[in-house]
Amino acid sequence: MTSLNELKKDLLKRADVRAEYESLAEEFSIAEALIRARSEADLTQTELAERMHTSQSYIAKLESGRVSPSMKALQRYAAATGSRLKISLERAVSP
Repeated sequence: MTSLNELKKDLLKRADVRAEYESLAEEFSIAEALIRARSEADLTQTELAERMHTSQSYIAKLESGRVSPSMKALQRYAAATGSRLKISLERAVSP
């Protein structure tokens, strides 16, 4: 049986899959940062939703990348997790 890591490694050898994966990297990094902030604040999605005055399903959508958060949503998320929102732009690496 192939492990998930082995499957990912094999799939990323394909140029088309790698290009699509890399195009989604920014979305994944936002979701990862949100989940990390919630985890470090030791909050469940339900607890965070209560602090943000929203629904648990909205938190789940934010953390899965199914919705793109607005700046206001990111600010509220940061405040509710006791985090500081920091956004930066970095020069893209040329191929």
